[in-house]
Formats: sequence, structure tokens, C-alpha cells
Amino acid sequence: MPAASVPADVAAQLRTRAFARVIGPYVATFGIVYAIRLPDLGVLVGDLFAQTFNVLMLGALMLAAGLVIIGLHRSWRGPLAVAISLFGWFVAIRGFLLIAAPSTIESGVDATMLSPTATAVARVFFAALGVFGVVLAYAGWFTGPAARTT
Repeated sequence: MPAASVPADVAAQLRTRAFARVIGPYVATFGIVYAIRLPDLGVLVGDLFAQTFNVLMLGALMLAAGLVIIGLHRSWRGPLAVAISLFGWFVAIRGFLLIAAPSTIESGVDATMLSPTATAVARVFFAALGVFGVVLAYAGWFTGPAARTT
């Protein structure tokens, strides 16, 4: 079906699923890996924040990626669309904070890594994020647009 003849609501659903196909596996992979390897990543995080340029570039890339999601995904209809849009805002805000206030982010990471309770909570958070990514991937790859009701 040519793009010009696709109804706007179906086009928005297709765009949402396209974002879910990309974001879902990415979030699932990193969420699960972080949940498993979080205690080992303390040194890596320390190395990242030791290089100001790396933090600036990571923040710039995250801000750009978040703005791409925000700009290209304007749908807020349905749970999947809301999840994609909120993810874009989360990434953009986190990228902005890495650029504007890297020491605040670093101190939060350090505090989390120093506390066994906070580390355990962070591991649960990343595991839940991994499950969220699997759900997004499933919705993106194995579901279609809802039937149109007119």
C-alpha cells in the first residue's frame, strides 16, 4: 500500500512498531547485561567519567537519539506508543544531564555502586528494563496495527 493511501492512525501505529523493533532489542540487551554485570561495571564507569570528552560525546549522542525519537514519533495513543515516546524523553533528558551536570550523574552512579542495597535495586531496575525491552521487541516484530474502527 503506498504511503499516501495509509490512514494517519495506521501510519502512526506502523511508525511506533518500527521504533519498537529497534529500541526493544537494544533495551533488552543492555538491560539484561547491566543487571547481570552491574557490580563489574564500576571500573568502566569510573574510566568513562575520568574522560570529560567521552562524557560530553555520550551526552551529545544520547540527546540526539532522544530528540530523533521525540521528533519522529509524535504518537501518544496506546501503551506501546506512550512507552516509545517516554523512552525518547528519558534518553534526551539523560543526555542533556550528561552534558549540563555530569558530576551530578557521576555522584549518583558512585553512590549506587557503593551501597549494596542501591546496587541490588539498580540490578532489579535493569532486569525490569530488560523485560520491557523484550516486550517492545515482541510488539514491534510480532504484532500489527490495530484494526481501524470507523
